[in-house]
Amino acid sequence: MSEVPPRLAFSTLGCPDWTWNQILDSAGNDGYEGLEIRLLQRETDLLKVPEFLPLQRSARRRECRNAGIVVCGLASSIRFHETDLPLRNSQIETGKRYLELAADLGAGMIRVFGDVLSPEALAENPAALTRELNWIAEGLSQLGELARPYEIDILLETHGDFTATRHLPELMRLVNHPQVGLLWDTHHPWRFHGESPELTWNRIGPWVRHTHWKDSDSRLPSDDSPETQEVRQRAIQLMSGHRSAQYCRFLEGEFPAQNCLHALRLGGYSGWFSLEWEKAWHPEIEDPAYIFPHFADRFKSLWKTLPDPSP
Repeated sequence: MSEVPPRLAFSTLGCPDWTWNQILDSAGNDGYEGLEIRLLQRETDLLKVPEFLPLQRSARRRECRNAGIVVCGLASSIRFHETDLPLRNSQIETGKRYLELAADLGAGMIRVFGDVLSPEALAENPAALTRELNWIAEGLSQLGELARPYEIDILLETHGDFTATRHLPELMRLVNHPQVGLLWDTHHPWRFHGESPELTWNRIGPWVRHTHWKDSDSRLPSDDSPETQEVRQRAIQLMSGHRSAQYCRFLEGEFPAQNCLHALRLGGYSGWFSLEWEKAWHPEIEDPAYIFPHFADRFKSLWKTLPDPSP
């Protein structure tokens, strides 16, 4: 049996309409230690959220401490594939301000995106692929260097065209910076590219410092209502690599969660296990008031079935 308890967090993406106090209450009552902040009351630019303005941050950190909750990370929309230099510079400037916010809240990481590659690079054109990977690596390295004094990690998510992980080892070797690593959305490479969790871990394990969790079932009908389509289009405008799936309760879909957890345990992973319930982008899925305690209970039960890898 696995004796060390998992460090559970949830992303505020799953509760887009909740207040800050509702979020803290849920985290404390539903079995979580951490909070990954993606949005607050549908505002995804955390620098604009009134609760996170500079004069408010010490109060938010104190409230987290009193609730026994850690802000494990900030999930930004920063992306590094854009070739327009002023836009690249604006992403770096946003990164600087997110680093200040993360430091003030005690967060250990900032999530960023790659996020998309050109058709030429995706077709494995060597010159195009090398050029684009180097461009993304340059942006990651630049923000990583700015993060060094804060000791905060800059984590590229397996998102967009990087849900297929075959180019990530090359990208990480190009970056080669101690503050830069990967956030493995454990669902996405499996769902969108048929990668087994074992294959993905074998490719990117050395750089994984944070994980996202969810489940989906391709046998469920897709919600194509006008409301849902409109919300998904907004998500794509914010994150051009966004993709949708038929999400369901954890361990009730097709995701091989046990295999994934086993690979992580064998590989010595000791980071957060963060539920990313995509309620903000999928209004049709269940309410977080039910899903958050459900995930915590299911995950902890699954964790207890794993063999302890320690000698």
